[in-house]
Amino acid sequence: MTSNRNTKGFATKLQDLEALVTQLEDPNTPLEQSLEDFEKGIKLIREAQQALRAAELRVQTLLEQEGKPVTEPFEEGEDDQ
Repeated sequence: MTSNRNTKGFATKLQDLEALVTQLEDPNTPLEQSLEDFEKGIKLIREAQQALRAAELRVQTLLEQEGKPVTEPFEEGEDDQ
């Protein structure tokens, strides 16, 4: 199923980002490795943002009523803050 695969892909990207942040916070990491990790992180962030935009468009399409999109704000749960 594509949706499930995309969710796993997004979750994996977040895990990878967390690992990169941990690595970047380590003062013993060589500068060159830190730069490579930073580049990887930027790429992952862009991919994650793109996935979120695609999901937002899909939700908006699903909420269409009478030919006009109904935009509803996303409410963050207490766990997300």
